[in-house]
Amino acid sequence: MPMPAAFVAELSSLLGGGWRVDAATRQAHASDDSRRVALPDAVVLPQSREQVVAIVHACRRHRVPLTARGAGTATTGAAVPTAGGIVVSFARMHRILAIRPADRCAVVEPGVRNGDLQAALQAHGLFWPPDPSSFENCTVGGNLATNAGGPRAVKYGATRDNVLGLVAVTGAGELIRVGGAYTKCSSGFDLTRLLVGSEGTLALIVEATVRLAPLPQTQAGLRVFYRDAASAAAAVSRLMAQPAVPAMLEFLDRRSLALLRQNGSDVPDAGAMLLVEADGSLDALPDILAALAAAAEGDGLIDMDVAQDGSARDRLLAARRALSPALRTIAPGKINEDVVVPVSRIPDLVAGVEALAAEFALPIVSFGHAGNGNLHVNILYHPDDADETARARAALLRVFALALRLGGALSGEHGIGLSKQAFMADAFDAATLDAMRAVKNALDPDGILNPGKLLPDPD
Repeated sequence: MPMPAAFVAELSSLLGGGWRVDAATRQAHASDDSRRVALPDAVVLPQSREQVVAIVHACRRHRVPLTARGAGTATTGAAVPTAGGIVVSFARMHRILAIRPADRCAVVEPGVRNGDLQAALQAHGLFWPPDPSSFENCTVGGNLATNAGGPRAVKYGATRDNVLGLVAVTGAGELIRVGGAYTKCSSGFDLTRLLVGSEGTLALIVEATVRLAPLPQTQAGLRVFYRDAASAAAAVSRLMAQPAVPAMLEFLDRRSLALLRQNGSDVPDAGAMLLVEADGSLDALPDILAALAAAAEGDGLIDMDVAQDGSARDRLLAARRALSPALRTIAPGKINEDVVVPVSRIPDLVAGVEALAAEFALPIVSFGHAGNGNLHVNILYHPDDADETARARAALLRVFALALRLGGALSGEHGIGLSKQAFMADAFDAATLDAMRAVKNALDPDGILNPGKLLPDPD
């Protein structure tokens, strides 16, 4: 459906050359890493919060849906404009407005890339904890929208735990300010945490005050190999019971290790591996590392080695981050879901996924943030094979059911978007979903913000 002429005139007056309708720009903003595609009618590139307010008001008057977008690295289809309308790209709102070391915070616009923020913080001896695998390219706004995590979340928390305040534009076109440059507050509803992870369905975030942490004096890592996944999963519970929380605790199953060997990494033929990292002061780290190494020992242990120098640790992390793209060497089709369960149920999740791989005769590769109970379950198949495709879809339903049965949730860090929207009714009862819809209606009364995402249709 073509955009109303009056709406086009408003955009032209408001943004001048800051909006695009050419085919190339529309195509570039039509998809994310979910590989779903839907063309927007136009792409707008605001440079200020005032322009964002005006854009939302125009969309509301003319009933034009809008979808906010960062770098498009998300995997759930949340940034795909399935309802058409406009995409609001924050590529031009990319300023680091302030770094405040005394307050351990930084104030940024949503288009700032995670990697650029980390680089700017280095000189101050600080960092922002969220570190998704796409950290070099993903934006802070995208991290906020999905409550992104990463390996460091086991110790430092996900995005929601590292945001102090927001400035945002609601679906009614109102500019709201929530939270601030302080770490303790008992004043009113915690709207900051509500907006983080809402996938652009409640408001468009135009500024964030993010919480910073001091860079540790030193770090060291352990590679621990086990006979089977059950042994590694049991070790996760022992490691997380230690007084010193690991800075990273990653699980890789047998197929993950085979992929690493295929890509030149020096890992043995084992049933599973844990990557454990500790950080802290120069004096404390040896004792922390020794305690974690002792906890990693147990039934099924094959081998353990230490990576203390920076280059060795970097190689470990690079190998882990390369796993996801390497999966397509097994099969061209990949369903990647990031279910989460209580840490104590990790052994049951791993065993259940292995059983599903055998039942559906499909390669299922599992790896991820075991210290948070958050595993990336990758179901691999050939899309041109109808039978394999059907089995993959059926296996996905069972993975979700397994996670929920174990007291878990549909997503630990990727969000819901389109890919898991249909399963929200399995994860939440009707009253809880109605409460979510009431919040949505209050902040976005005309339903123009990222319609068709996250919440299932009430009918």
